[in-house]
Amino acid sequence: MAKDNPRAKRLAAQIQRVLTESLRRDVKDARIGNVTITEVEVGADLRTAKVYYLVFGHEGPDPKVQQGLESAAGFLRNALSRALEIRQAPALTFAIDESIERGVRLSRLIDEANEPNEPNEPGSDRG
Repeated sequence: MAKDNPRAKRLAAQIQRVLTESLRRDVKDARIGNVTITEVEVGADLRTAKVYYLVFGHEGPDPKVQQGLESAAGFLRNALSRALEIRQAPALTFAIDESIERGVRLSRLIDEANEPNEPNEPGSDRG
């Protein structure tokens, strides 16, 4: 997303809100299940939107969920166009959000680095 484009930021927030509601209320695809939209990045030209999501109760990417979201992309794009009253809704692409996993991994590494070293063994000359 263009960092300095306020319109793209506003559109991303609106897209996230509408998609969350549409997935919860309107999409009946069993493959999608319990999906949460975590972030939307809109391209500088406002023609594309990358939608990041998490699947609760599932570790890592689930190909069935990805296929379900890709299958519903046209329906969701149409819902965006109606809800936001825009002439042309951006093309949607979906990606699993890995930022939380990276954060947990980093936190674990920091915790490990801050753990006190094991006490010296008896008879060692360190001390």
